[in-house]
Amino acid sequence: MSDFGTITVGRIALREVFSVQESGGDSRKLSVDGQEASTDLTRAQVMARHDSLLALEGTVVPVTFTNKTECNGYYTVESVGADLTEWPGGTTVKTDWKLSLTRLGTQGETDLQTRLTGARRSNPYNLAGERWHAPPIGHYGYYTGSTNPTSMTRTGEDGAITVYRAVPSTFSPRWGCAAGDYMRGRVQFRSAGSELTGVDQECSTTVWQLSNGLVNVVPSASASLDVQAYTGGAWRSKLWRVFSDTSTEVTSWDAVTLLHNEPEAVCVRFTKSLNPGRLHLDLTLRRGSRFVEGYLHRGTADTLTVRLATMENNTAPASGEYVTASGNDAAGNRFIIGSASNFTPHASGGLSLAATTRLDFFLGAVAGGGTAAAGDTAPVLRDQYLGALPERIYGVRR
Repeated sequence: MSDFGTITVGRIALREVFSVQESGGDSRKLSVDGQEASTDLTRAQVMARHDSLLALEGTVVPVTFTNKTECNGYYTVESVGADLTEWPGGTTVKTDWKLSLTRLGTQGETDLQTRLTGARRSNPYNLAGERWHAPPIGHYGYYTGSTNPTSMTRTGEDGAITVYRAVPSTFSPRWGCAAGDYMRGRVQFRSAGSELTGVDQECSTTVWQLSNGLVNVVPSASASLDVQAYTGGAWRSKLWRVFSDTSTEVTSWDAVTLLHNEPEAVCVRFTKSLNPGRLHLDLTLRRGSRFVEGYLHRGTADTLTVRLATMENNTAPASGEYVTASGNDAAGNRFIIGSASNFTPHASGGLSLAATTRLDFFLGAVAGGGTAAAGDTAPVLRDQYLGALPERIYGVRR
């Protein structure tokens, strides 16, 4: 593959072919085709690239070439084709793919525009929440019109990412980013070791990972979830238990479904049979966030609980909203869990809501504990959870 170079389309790295086809006119077009085969890759890798390629149609993606760097830029994927061939015995498999792209522009002529839409979370505490946003690592020229937001830096496994706070609601932020930097600091979902693109994917129920470089969520053999925080140059683990009723802990899942899968945010649905009925757990992680957002939903009302697997001394503000450790742990952090619902704090460190079919919550860490940076304190994380908005990104000419 090194002889050919690499063409990277969004998250997907492919073998760079010797030629591409371009056409001019009102919009510049680029067509490229190639092949991925098990002579260089494993069967699982070929299948993952095949499925991920087909998920690209209609998306706006950065495209970079090892050799044909003049073609680097942002493109709309107009169409995708991929022919899958497998020989008897399953020893050899290949996918012959073709992409038709419309060029939006190079990094020097293209802005990325973020549109933060929807409503902030309704809550019984009369809190407005905080409007915030985190572009990719390496972006530049963040512009919000006549009113500037404040900013802070969070350092994760992928490096330092800037988080903008108090983003004005009257302007959709614009920012620049080299195509090669666009995926830095992204949110990713991995299944059986492969990062997935799009939502039409088969997902493992036992080997998966949801990460943004600051928060990493994986399954656990001794709890429902292992939610890790990246602080001090390492991952710090907290085990959490999810209960579908007053006493039944969920320790495995029957199905995993991707609901939303973009670099700025990923939402995953986990399904558990209740015999009869079912429980859904939706986990959402956003780029630059210190916490993972959760939503439990079952058909019939019962008591829903999310709590630490191992009790830690904890406290909650008089007004409610969240529960956090009352002292720092060995890594110098404090767990935090909160909700936009009027929950009951759990003695082990967590929250519970009786006679309900749904419970929203967030799980994370107060990095730095009692000496957390101004943008990482428990009240700020609460406000950022309440104010988190869906994000759509568009390419626009400068």
